[in-house]
Amino acid sequence: MRVVWRPFISSRRLLKVENCNATVSELLIPLAWITVTQKLRKVPDIFFWGQRKRFSTMPEIEANKRDSELFSPPSDVRGMTKLDRTAFKKTVTIPVLKVRKEIVSRLMRSLKRVALQRPGIKRVIEDPEDEESRLIMLDPYKMFTCDSFEKAELSTLKQLNVNPQISKYSLELTYDNFKSEEILRAVLPKGQDVISGFSRVGHIAHLNLRDHQLPFKHLIGQVMIDKNPGITSAVNKINNIDNTYRNFQMEVLSGEENMLTKVRENNSTYEFDFSKVYWNPRLSTEHSRITELLKPGDVLFDVFAGVGPFAVPAAKKNCTVFANDLNPESHKWLLHNCKLNKVDQKVKVFNLDGKDFLQGPVREELMQQLALPKERKHSVHIVMNLPAKAIEFLCAFKSLLDGQPCSSDLLPIVHCYSFSKDVNPAKDVQQQAGAVLGISLEACSSVHLVRNVAPNKEMLCITFQIPTSVLYKNQTTNLEYGEDPPLKRQKTDNVFSEGNTQIASNT
Repeated sequence: MRVVWRPFISSRRLLKVENCNATVSELLIPLAWITVTQKLRKVPDIFFWGQRKRFSTMPEIEANKRDSELFSPPSDVRGMTKLDRTAFKKTVTIPVLKVRKEIVSRLMRSLKRVALQRPGIKRVIEDPEDEESRLIMLDPYKMFTCDSFEKAELSTLKQLNVNPQISKYSLELTYDNFKSEEILRAVLPKGQDVISGFSRVGHIAHLNLRDHQLPFKHLIGQVMIDKNPGITSAVNKINNIDNTYRNFQMEVLSGEENMLTKVRENNSTYEFDFSKVYWNPRLSTEHSRITELLKPGDVLFDVFAGVGPFAVPAAKKNCTVFANDLNPESHKWLLHNCKLNKVDQKVKVFNLDGKDFLQGPVREELMQQLALPKERKHSVHIVMNLPAKAIEFLCAFKSLLDGQPCSSDLLPIVHCYSFSKDVNPAKDVQQQAGAVLGISLEACSSVHLVRNVAPNKEMLCITFQIPTSVLYKNQTTNLEYGEDPPLKRQKTDNVFSEGNTQIASNT
């Protein structure tokens, strides 16, 4: 006789259930089809199912179906648009291992591979039948019989004098025990994409819902809040980013309407009103990449600075920073974040159109920097992170400076961002930038793949030194190189070649 733990929800009593005369290795638990052809040699491909003696001639198909459904919410939640947490109750049968309570902590380290890991479920529970024992919940996808233990696990069980026999336990699942993807997959129409992720901006979950998800938007928002600690508001973008101020209209799907938030990125802290400025946490790696190119004493001009993700870390690195943004809200929070990070004395902040900034403060500072003795000069970098329009602003560099051209190795280095849907996005961006400047950049620039924005749409950064033939007045333009040698390329990880172009991608 074998004891099977199957507590009833109403009475909490345990039943002792007598099995058929199968050996321990033939113990059958839910989720597993175990062949017993040794006992049914005359009936090939017949399988035994649990205590109920159900048979099937297509065990693999049924097993896979049951596996996928085990930790899925009840089917009757399909189509739900208003969240009802009580509708997600479900009872499943899982394998358990009975052990002495004093060895649980030692044993759990060895059984980490097979222990059940579900939200809100304890992996070790009391044994209702024996107060000196505990039941270890096991992963039903990995544990079918005692033969499913690996050698090392069996060795530990033997050392601790634990019987490897597996029993069954009826476990009640509730809304708290399901993952957000499982809940949404059960609620949304079959075959439709579910929300696999979102951008986290402090306490805000920022979603980009598709049309088929909109009828479920409030439920989706509430699920995101429930399943992500620290998230108290879920919003959905309802239009494209405004090209002037780089913000967008949003709808609060669930939770509080407070959009004042705080984020931490690359050891700096930023505060802002997310509904009025642009912030994208997916650009954290790119912000860090540009900062790492800078050396103490370098000069950085940030043409479209936002709330300061380039400007603040550059100033922390003891660079001289000139940061600009046309959006009054971005300008306000840029000033605030410089003070918050104690770099306000190192950053000069402007609230101008990008072209006016380039032809005003940038021009004036460049004239001063390039007039310094060579030994006192530092590298000058110009960041232009407005992918939808930044390339158009390159025209501001044409004949920007007067006087005698400086040495080519002191020319400003531009990091200009752009989108491309072309099959060869790097070449496309080079040609776009070259067309605005009136030169060819294909042999004297590098292109960095920042991220994939949408299917067949890439965000890239083209880096090049502005040729003297472009930057200074009354200079003859050489269409291939200007009058300057090709840009000295920076050493970058994950770089591959495409024609004469160096392309690097974030990882």
